[in-house]
Amino acid sequence: MDFVQLNHLIGRKTGGICIYPFVSSKSGKKMDLCAHVIVRGKALSERVEDLFKLINCILREVEFKEKQRFKQFVAQSRAKMETKIKGSGSFIAARRINAKLNVAGWVDEQISGISYMEFLQDLEKKVDDDWDKISISLEEIRKSLLSRKGCTINMTSDEENLVAATKYLSKFVDSLPTAFPGNNSWETILSPGNEAIVIPTQVNYVGKAANIYESGYQLHGSIYVISSCVNTTWLRERLRTSGGAYGGGCSFDAYSGVFSFSSYRDPNLLKTLAIYDGTAGFLQELELDDDSLTKAIIGTIRDLEGYQLPDAKGYSSLLRYLRGITEEYREKRHGEVLSTTVKDFKEFGDALEAVKDKWVVVAVASPSDVASANEQRPGFFDVKKVREVS
Repeated sequence: MDFVQLNHLIGRKTGGICIYPFVSSKSGKKMDLCAHVIVRGKALSERVEDLFKLINCILREVEFKEKQRFKQFVAQSRAKMETKIKGSGSFIAARRINAKLNVAGWVDEQISGISYMEFLQDLEKKVDDDWDKISISLEEIRKSLLSRKGCTINMTSDEENLVAATKYLSKFVDSLPTAFPGNNSWETILSPGNEAIVIPTQVNYVGKAANIYESGYQLHGSIYVISSCVNTTWLRERLRTSGGAYGGGCSFDAYSGVFSFSSYRDPNLLKTLAIYDGTAGFLQELELDDDSLTKAIIGTIRDLEGYQLPDAKGYSSLLRYLRGITEEYREKRHGEVLSTTVKDFKEFGDALEAVKDKWVVVAVASPSDVASANEQRPGFFDVKKVREVS
């Protein structure tokens, strides 16, 4: 079966199959992570057997022998990454920052950030000369990933169809190799210095982040209300309305403890960083009436508990399981969101103030803006020039 035939079968017998890596921090510690390859697919109940057969075919029977097809895939992936750096600089900056703060971020940057793009650029040059070695490496990677012992399966359906699918599930699991390749451990992060990624652009993407757990912050559900309020008031007014950025905001990753700021298509650089720095003071001085606070809480609950189709519900439950998130944990955070007070805003402002010396900045920016920033604040940015992005 060739690539075209396989794609045809997937389209005819399923609702789609995709494979991708999943990496996340755990416990708020920079060296703890969970890393998995996720295979996700859906099908009608009468096509469940076909779904498992096709997944098995993709995982175990695809041969890494078509050099030209592989070369085409690498070239397409490289081109997409180069386009993403220019058009989605905030995505690139965020990954680069996380790679400086925790191991999960470093792994993610290796497979989806600038490091990945540079790897693809090098790989594309090697395909013709080193194809035999590359083909062998691909097979070794597959063997290192596939194991019955390391397999977690999540299925979402009604009870009758789940029972009927059990026999196909068992057959699929039995077909997986029994050998366990062992655990790989990573202990690498990028240098924590501020970094400017220079590309030919007229706008900037400015990111700034810190691990607030490291300064003693204890996770509380109010942080989601606070983040939403900061986005819709302080940052919207300062970044977008006054600053001229096309977009921007703040976010918090409870699994890593990283609180981050980002701007999108931003004409400013140091001015934007000053706005981020002003967030702590904004929260410490904020006065909210009961009506505004209630609206903020309701909006946060709506965002956290948005409607999901059955497949999305099942997928969300899988991610919670992989991260070790229990229903008790979720209920506790839900209660904390509902009980948020103005005092929580002020205390979180103090938490941001406590990490004022631990922020890491990464900007995807124009050469002139980076040069100007380093003139005003000598040595502030280490400059990284991205190669061969036209």
